Amino acid sequence: MATTQLKVNSWVLTGKKDDQSHWIKKTGARAHLRSIGFKDEDFLKPLITVACPYINVIPCNVHFRELADYVIEVVEEEGGKAVLSCTPVISDAMTMGTSGMKYSLISRDWIADCIEITHSGYTGDGIICLAGCDKTIPGVTMVLPRLNAYGVVIYGGTMLPGCGKRHSNLSAGSPFEAIGSYSKGLMDIEDLKDVECHAIPGAGTCGGMFTANTMSSVVETLGLTLPGSASGVAVDNDNKVTEKKRKEVREAVRALFKVMKAGKKARDIMTRKAFENAVTVMYALGGSTNGVLHLLALAHESEVDFSIDDFNKIGGKVPLIANLKPHGKYQMADLDKIGGLPIVLKELLYNGFLDGDELTVNGKTMAENLQQVPGLSELGAQDIIFPVSSPLAPAGRHIIILKGNLAPESAVLKLSGKDIGPFRGPAVVFDGEDQAFQAVISGKIKAGDVLVIRYEGPRGSPGMPEMLSPSGALVGAGLGKGVALVTDGRFSGASHGIMIGHVSPEAQVGGPIALLRDGDIVVIDTENASLSVELTDEELSARKTEWLPPPRRLTGLLHKYTKVVSSAHAGAVTY
Repeated sequence: MATTQLKVNSWVLTGKKDDQSHWIKKTGARAHLRSIGFKDEDFLKPLITVACPYINVIPCNVHFRELADYVIEVVEEEGGKAVLSCTPVISDAMTMGTSGMKYSLISRDWIADCIEITHSGYTGDGIICLAGCDKTIPGVTMVLPRLNAYGVVIYGGTMLPGCGKRHSNLSAGSPFEAIGSYSKGLMDIEDLKDVECHAIPGAGTCGGMFTANTMSSVVETLGLTLPGSASGVAVDNDNKVTEKKRKEVREAVRALFKVMKAGKKARDIMTRKAFENAVTVMYALGGSTNGVLHLLALAHESEVDFSIDDFNKIGGKVPLIANLKPHGKYQMADLDKIGGLPIVLKELLYNGFLDGDELTVNGKTMAENLQQVPGLSELGAQDIIFPVSSPLAPAGRHIIILKGNLAPESAVLKLSGKDIGPFRGPAVVFDGEDQAFQAVISGKIKAGDVLVIRYEGPRGSPGMPEMLSPSGALVGAGLGKGVALVTDGRFSGASHGIMIGHVSPEAQVGGPIALLRDGDIVVIDTENASLSVELTDEELSARKTEWLPPPRRLTGLLHKYTKVVSSAHAGAVTY
């Protein structure tokens, strides 16, 4: 194997004269490795970096110590030596509405950096990436094209739906909407407690088509995970890692060794066509707006010619066919029961929406992987996935990239199948999320308003927090269809309503959103993909001359991040 020869050249003497000095130079390194149990034969084996974003306080990744240990065991069985690379993990759901949320998007890039440090520092040969919570999926994946490494991603799995004494089919988004319902008197304190105690029954990522399952689907479509892995549940009803997931680990490690033998690296798989496929699937599923940021970041790492304008060009043609939360009634575990993501891919491929010639990590093309997958007509009665011919919503009814005098670069609108027509209303402006949330739950926001939350962009917050607390409260209060929320921050994949985020340029750099005042009329025009304020250029220019960014004091990492992060328009990347 080519990787074995690479290790021979790195760690032991091959007999070639020009290897003599290099071999002597590695004496100290080998001495350290011998102290932890390496034998002569181990220096002939490929080093496999096991990227493990583990933390013990969130359900998404709490089982990753067990998964990582099993990956290491299988790597050893397959003839490799494993190097464990642990990374930080920040839960969006747990930090929502707190200062800790500033670190969520930042963690995506730091996860990639951590793995790069370990893999390149120890001259690894291949990478197995464990992926779970929202930012860990793009974080562990970004490093593969960055280093053009041999790599396979293993999704930790989605959680099972929650079921309480008073409520069923609960998901991680349910508590946030319950707060709004409680504030409006639509549920009592016992209802609220029931949702809190039963929304999340065990390990796994948020169960709807929220950010984690959006990105697991994107990564499978890109070809970096095994077919069918995007929808698998993490644990069984006893909160134990499923045998199906353990089998996937074994197959993923074997797939890594196969791509190493075949010489197929990440950029051989992550092509322009693969990204077009990923956008198509994200729209068909009704995926999270965070997918826009993360696909831009992945394309940046892959050096693929791909920009935010491609989302309208590609996704604008794709109907919404998945009846999944937050816009629908089912969860990812339900999709898994009828065959998982391959069912969706087969329907899209059959109807000409996907390029089936793209390579995947198991060595087959997408079309080859889907040959034995049943079509929708073979599944019998079900309403989880709709046929392209009669979709849940037609093309143009999900994510739309907007531009206009309020977003000269871009903004991201999430419709989730709705047809809102032109929306015109007075701005109610807040310089930060918490005040806006308090205004919603106290009843100060009325139908017809445009709730504006600014200084929450990549540089402004910094870290571009998610606005699930105010958006969830709006929906829970019955205002999801009557109030538009406009922000330079992000939204959770659990958010739904009339949600416009990623407004660029952001307020912190003097974008037009920083110039808005209460009562300014904001217009959202989905037909023309525009976001504007009814102010003249002269008025905006006059306000700009009076504008100054608000004072703030940032700690070390936040200070560094705000100096290097790009606009959300470019994926909020850090180099």
